Amino acid sequence: MFSSFERLKRKTTSKDLNRSDYLQALVTEFQETQDNSAKEQVLANLANFAYDPINYQYLRDLRVIDLFIDCIDIDEDVNGSIVEHGIGGLCNLAPEPENRQLILDHPASIENAIRCLSSSVEETVLSAITLLMQLVIPNSRSRIVTTAVVECMQNFATMQNARYRNLAVIFLEDYCSAEERALATQGTSGQYLYIPVPKK
Repeated sequence: MFSSFERLKRKTTSKDLNRSDYLQALVTEFQETQDNSAKEQVLANLANFAYDPINYQYLRDLRVIDLFIDCIDIDEDVNGSIVEHGIGGLCNLAPEPENRQLILDHPASIENAIRCLSSSVEETVLSAITLLMQLVIPNSRSRIVTTAVVECMQNFATMQNARYRNLAVIFLEDYCSAEERALATQGTSGQYLYIPVPKK
């Protein structure tokens, strides 16, 4: 008995479908399958396709950016892998200006990405920090470089985990002013996000 994802792979080989149709088949499978394992595999594949610029227009046409944003809005306790692949897919798309603007235009994108900073999954947190840096442009900066987020980055910057620490230091040094860092140090935001310290 094959899983729904394995059946999809068998039905949609490169000989059968062009790139657009194959990506459409992946999106349809994600939306229709009730198999959580298949959803995770399909989303991981979509996130990998998001890494290649040749796929950007196809993914925009299929509204995969919205799909990824919806995925990072779910409860991580229900399916942390879906959140991890969703934020990873956005991270792969965000460096391209049109993709970045589409992400920023979504009303929940920044809020959902900031929520991912509280994840217990290391890759999700790393992708969230990276994505937030990628999304900082003049007209979005005030929504991202908030005192609460700067406080979180200062917390990460003190961790033993070098991956968290290094990304947080980049965020603090390249995207925050000395005044913003000082204000966050005072702990005046009242919006501090709890960030679980990794055990390793």
